[in-house]
Amino acid sequence: MKPDLRTALALKPLVGDGAMATYLYQLGLPVGVSFEEFNLLKPDVIAEVHRRYAAAGAEIIETNTYSAQQNKLAKYGLEKKTEEINAAGVAIARKAVGQDAYVVGSIGAVRGGAGKNVRTAIVKRDFEEQIGVLLGSGVDGLLLETFFDLEELSLALSIIRKQSDISVICQFAVEDAQRTHDGIPLPEAFRRLKGEGADVIGFNCRSGPNGILRALETIPRDLGVPLSVFPNAGIPDYVDGQVIYSATPEYFASSAIKFANAGARVIGGCCGTTPEHISAIAGALKGYAPVVQPIIPEDAQPGKPVEVVDVQPAVAGDGNEPPQDAEPSIVDLVRQRHTVIVELDPPRDLDISKFMAGAQALKEAKADALTMADNSLAVTRMSNMALAALLKERVGIRPLAHIACRDRNLIGTQTHMMGFDALGIDHVLAVTGDPAKFGDLPGSSSVYDLTSFEIIRMIKQLNDGIAFSGKPLKQKAKFVVGAAFNPNVKHLDKAVQRLERKISAGADYIMTQPVYDPELIVRVAEMTKHLSIPIFIGVFPLASGRNAEYLHNEVPGIQLSDSVRQRMSGLEGAARAEGVKIAEELLDVAMEHFNGIYLMTPFMAYEMTVSLTEYVRNKSKSIHSGK
Repeated sequence: MKPDLRTALALKPLVGDGAMATYLYQLGLPVGVSFEEFNLLKPDVIAEVHRRYAAAGAEIIETNTYSAQQNKLAKYGLEKKTEEINAAGVAIARKAVGQDAYVVGSIGAVRGGAGKNVRTAIVKRDFEEQIGVLLGSGVDGLLLETFFDLEELSLALSIIRKQSDISVICQFAVEDAQRTHDGIPLPEAFRRLKGEGADVIGFNCRSGPNGILRALETIPRDLGVPLSVFPNAGIPDYVDGQVIYSATPEYFASSAIKFANAGARVIGGCCGTTPEHISAIAGALKGYAPVVQPIIPEDAQPGKPVEVVDVQPAVAGDGNEPPQDAEPSIVDLVRQRHTVIVELDPPRDLDISKFMAGAQALKEAKADALTMADNSLAVTRMSNMALAALLKERVGIRPLAHIACRDRNLIGTQTHMMGFDALGIDHVLAVTGDPAKFGDLPGSSSVYDLTSFEIIRMIKQLNDGIAFSGKPLKQKAKFVVGAAFNPNVKHLDKAVQRLERKISAGADYIMTQPVYDPELIVRVAEMTKHLSIPIFIGVFPLASGRNAEYLHNEVPGIQLSDSVRQRMSGLEGAARAEGVKIAEELLDVAMEHFNGIYLMTPFMAYEMTVSLTEYVRNKSKSIHSGK
């Protein structure tokens, strides 16, 4: 017995079917009629099309119900047969392919791309009727296809979710490869649909393989939702009284590999495709082991890290599978250009709205990663694992989680790291952690089964596929591990020696405590120039005079210079502006000596670190342009 559709999608890319209407036209049926009515008039013809696609290798068969809604059928005087046509569509497909393929109910947009002339009440009525019949007829899933507007697609999805937990594929038809017809950026649209319950999201129609591949380039690889693609067979041409599509099955075969490498889990065809196209796709994907391979955008900028497409598919068992995550790491980025990590504290309560707003703002400011402490200062905060997962899912920014030795024993630490690996959160910062008795729960215990050196070594051991106990694991982790460094000490040379021990333990990069003395930044650069791994210099914009004194006098590892304390002394209302100005001056020095910048956000005042992130970006452009 085959698994349900949702489970099957997690196992391997599935081959979709091809066009119905244009293929019926190629078979000699007339245009200008309701192809959905053929469910009643010519059921054997529709069944034969389904059988041909299934024989070609299609694992998903769409019902012939794309336009089977009252508003569209009314054009042919068929509105009273809406339920009958939809039910017949499911019955024909099921009888034709049996259990050899998944039968999904095809639902097109009521309004289509032309617009707003159909009232929302009618759109809702038509969706509710069609969805109810398709669900009642026993489909394996539903396919919402060729939608131009996010709002209409969202409405259809919400109606489905009120009635069923069935697998749903949502597909846009896009024209500019950047946004939906109603102006919503594609990444935003995809995130919203995922949040509303879509199992698979993608594109169909309007474009051939190249156009849809370009649209895929706009979708973050860490969105965490399977993608689907059903391209047209190129741009149609009208030759000798016939509509001809030029894209060949061979071209679709090569495109199928590109789509699969880009993360597509359902690959089929739309207008102009035939069983030959689907056979080519199925042949190309035979033995394909799913990997996530990024793409080089056509507008890639010199000096900007890009990702490579056009790679050979990994065949299961050949021993040469490409890496699962080809996205450049923080270490890769900082070796090429100025790179910004921004710290944003997890909330101390259950409200994450401001945290998520700050994360989105920092993403838009082009921060390279968002880092979250692990109950810093031993103050209880929301789990940074949970927030890291939300950042990947909802914001699409790389999370970098701190891992403190204080709170977990060896068992808990390995469990924690295994959870991060399962979530695809592979950038961490290993720290000792402040003693629990100084936090907000002074009765709690500090564990400290591991030192900062040992936790780095143990995490890197997971990358070798070895558990903390020494037993082999079934696969290797991919952690990029950072280490903390405090340069605000009397004997900087001894601190550097301690840092060298962390590098020997396996640290991949360094993040420093905030530095407020330009001369100290230069000293750190000079004394660490022999190190083999990159350093991210910490810069913490001051929020007020009181904040400055608190940090200098009460927070371990932070020391302010006398000049900075004088500038901030007594400031309250205008303090943040002065704090940002001081930070910019520190950045001017830091960027001359380090590519890595580590900004810390005070009191969730993310506007300050947004401004500083933009400052780094603009200054970096000036440096590299020679201005």
